[in-house]
Amino acid sequence: MPEETEQARILGLLAAGTAAASGDEFFRSLAKHAALTLGARYAFVAESLSTLESRSLAYWEGSGFGEGFSYRFPGTPCQRVAQGHVCSTRTHLRELYPDDLWLQQIGVDSYVGVPMTTADGRVLGHLAVLHSEPMEPSAEQLTVLQIFAARGCAELERVQTERALRAALRQVEELRDRLQAENRYLQEELAEHGEFEDMLGKSDNWRALVQQIASVAASDATVLIRGETGTGKELVARALHARSPRSTRPLVKVNCGAISAGLVESELFGHTKGAFTGALQKRVGRFELAHGGTIFLDEVGELPLDTQVKLLRVLQEGEFEPVGSSESIRVDVRVIAATNRHLEDAISAHKFRSDLYFRLNVIPLEIPPLRERRSDVPELMLYFMERFARKAGKQVRGISTAGLDAAVNYDWPGNVRELSNVVERAVVLAKGPVLELDARLFSARPSERPLEPPRAAGAAATRAATDRPPSSKAPDDDAQRREILSALERANWVIEGANGAARLLNVTPSTARSRMKRLGILRPA
Repeated sequence: MPEETEQARILGLLAAGTAAASGDEFFRSLAKHAALTLGARYAFVAESLSTLESRSLAYWEGSGFGEGFSYRFPGTPCQRVAQGHVCSTRTHLRELYPDDLWLQQIGVDSYVGVPMTTADGRVLGHLAVLHSEPMEPSAEQLTVLQIFAARGCAELERVQTERALRAALRQVEELRDRLQAENRYLQEELAEHGEFEDMLGKSDNWRALVQQIASVAASDATVLIRGETGTGKELVARALHARSPRSTRPLVKVNCGAISAGLVESELFGHTKGAFTGALQKRVGRFELAHGGTIFLDEVGELPLDTQVKLLRVLQEGEFEPVGSSESIRVDVRVIAATNRHLEDAISAHKFRSDLYFRLNVIPLEIPPLRERRSDVPELMLYFMERFARKAGKQVRGISTAGLDAAVNYDWPGNVRELSNVVERAVVLAKGPVLELDARLFSARPSERPLEPPRAAGAAATRAATDRPPSSKAPDDDAQRREILSALERANWVIEGANGAARLLNVTPSTARSRMKRLGILRPA
């Protein structure tokens, strides 16, 4: 009878301490009352992380709760408990486990350990009671500890289930955020789709570019598209993506020059909530959105140097950390970059990393300006005329011959984008079925740069070339010929390189050669 009374007293004590608690409070109460019940100084409740490692859920150290800790089982009295055994050491605990430095530090002499085992035999954790003096619990006390270890196991199962649910909810929220962001980008794509539905043009240099696109589209290699503003770099990026195995995944576009320097890293790689002032919620970056697809980095030469370092890492290792996070995210993304700048100049000025340049320039594609594919102008104009006529609800069926001639002879400094704008303005202003292109519709040409006088050594050759009859060339070809010859003279007729004529003309070497061929400029003997 006295034994039943003692057992009832212990059960009542533990029940009173743990009945109304849950989670962390339950485990703290369980550890405290387990120690008080056995008259011991220390007690802790631990969760098994693996067969070799554990971490404390609550630690009672006599007068209050201590800090949490983690430890490995080998060499400790908890090793057999973690395997599902009830263990009790009456005295000389430190001598039995000399490698357990924590036991030596707190000076305990006895130990009782009870596993927290599920109905199917899995050990989720254990309850341990330690004392600085000899301790020998009765069978009834061990039974009570086992009862509450089972209660602790049930609570730990609940906590682990709740933890798993929270993790699953976070994943669902992250997936929702990603899908919402993808949806926004897809809506933008649909809104912009049809800007250039097809790669119109039959000129030789345009056909050569189309063949290059067909050759490299199926590859995952990084592409660097170079060309003047308005030539259709995004059109080429879309064509590469559409003809690739990634076409079922999104093409995510980033205009690197349109994002402020302080936000470009967050835009590309995302950020965590609270990563900086104004980061009120987590943001999914463009690289993460493009996972499995393609990312198009327009105006890549405008990226800040510190962002260039992170971009280089993505290209090399396929991973990055969002702003404010130390957790790496791995992505499978094809990178297509574009620029209208001479990146070699930016490298010389220490504004662009040479290692990033070589990583981006695996497959270079150069888009010819519209003035070098004049035979494509009529086809493009008719395409834009039909498109904008449908949009404006106008019955425009053709373009005047004079308008076509003026357009073919115009140099189009804004390239296809300028051509589109001119045709749209003409359609809006049209008063009949035939589109008239008034000279006022064309943008003013950029002013000619002042030319340096040619050196005496090449003056005769310059005069001879300049005095050639212009034949069927446009009236402005003479001014362009003079500018090119001046640049060639200053560069000693070297076209490429840092001091070449192409650099002086602010064009690519292929563009310089194309203009020379069109204007009949040959190097003098």
